[in-house]
Amino acid sequence: MQKRVGPDRRRKPTPVLSRYSFFCGRRSGFRRKEDRLRGGYVDRYGHSLFGALLGLVVLNMFDALFTHIILDCGGTELNPIAAWALDAFGSHFVVWKLSVIGLCVLVLCLLSKFRAAKAALGVAVALYGGVVCYQIVLMSSIP
Repeated sequence: MQKRVGPDRRRKPTPVLSRYSFFCGRRSGFRRKEDRLRGGYVDRYGHSLFGALLGLVVLNMFDALFTHIILDCGGTELNPIAAWALDAFGSHFVVWKLSVIGLCVLVLCLLSKFRAAKAALGVAVALYGGVVCYQIVLMSSIP
């Protein structure tokens, strides 16, 4: 009955990165409910994920810019990790910050079909949004 030729590729799950991730991959989701609940890796990612990840990067860039403005006006960095990075990297702080967030965005993209990664992405966007709003309020009160 079965007319398949060659080995059954379904015996192994889709790897994190494969040749299909870069060329001709078609898997963008899961058909079965249990597969969607379990999560896994896909070859293509959706536009909404791209928008959320891009939003996270843009919020991160605004955070870095507003941090420099607030520090130039006499403010202090409250995040101990960012304070360390500012001391360690000085004017290259933005490059360090964008590198770290870029790596995190890549990992979130690869893990985007897992529930924990979806939740982490939502929490990260909400937290960065809150931080940027707080920084805007701080900058509006600078004389």
